[in-house]
Amino acid sequence: MSAPLKAIYEVAAPAKLNLFLHINGRRADGYHLLQSVFMLIDWCDTLHFELRSDGRIQRSDIGTPDQVLPAEDLAVRAARALQRASGTTLGADIWLEKRIPSQAGMGGGSSDAASCLLALQRLWAVQLPPGKLQEIALGLGADVPFFLGGSHAWVEGIGEQLTPLALPAARFVVVKPPAGLPTDAIFRAPELKRDTETATIQGFAANSSGRIYGFGHNDLQPVAQTLCPQVGQSLDWLSMQGLEGRMTGSGSAVFAHLPHEMELAAAPGGWQVRKCGNLEAHPLAGW
Repeated sequence: MSAPLKAIYEVAAPAKLNLFLHINGRRADGYHLLQSVFMLIDWCDTLHFELRSDGRIQRSDIGTPDQVLPAEDLAVRAARALQRASGTTLGADIWLEKRIPSQAGMGGGSSDAASCLLALQRLWAVQLPPGKLQEIALGLGADVPFFLGGSHAWVEGIGEQLTPLALPAARFVVVKPPAGLPTDAIFRAPELKRDTETATIQGFAANSSGRIYGFGHNDLQPVAQTLCPQVGQSLDWLSMQGLEGRMTGSGSAVFAHLPHEMELAAAPGGWQVRKCGNLEAHPLAGW
């Protein structure tokens, strides 16, 4: 029998881009019904875990002076939820090296939570049924189940209906201006379009490989540009590079498909600009 693990290092938590985001309606409880394609990219946070025998969950930050993370972030909440569901008396020290910007629409906090669930199952030697783990993930946030899935996905419902999807390898440029964008403000806006015609996976897949990266639109973008002018400024900057950009998710980051390698002009000070590739699979797929 192998010795129990005492630590797990270099656990990746990748960001995602929404290739499009359509709002098709609204449920009676106020949740919006959406369609999207979530794509994993190689912009990642990194987590480290060490076993504790006293049941405490403690998180520290590594090299994130410009991002002050709350003590009860999604990673900590994920750890405590797994503790309760599994009945373990063990705990963990969690170190989070935060690289994915916050309030960007890239799912950084949700990805951290999913990687935390996967890593701590291994560290604590517990194994919940997949359905139970998905239930915990959805209770943490609508995007968390996607990051447990291990692949790109066609997403529907409120984010809980996932269909694995293969996407061709491609490069992108992602731009995150300094300003953030709170999700609630966008979804509360009366002018938000909530009646986009339903799309199909077949219609998405029928486009050629290059064209799928221009499929659809982001219904949140017009409201976001009103609330956060830097979103529009970022899109204008991409246009100056000859690239067609759009917002990802409900945050302030925007992105564009890079059909070929190219030099980019200098961006305004304080903006994060990064060239990224999509992943073939989540780094923890199969855990």
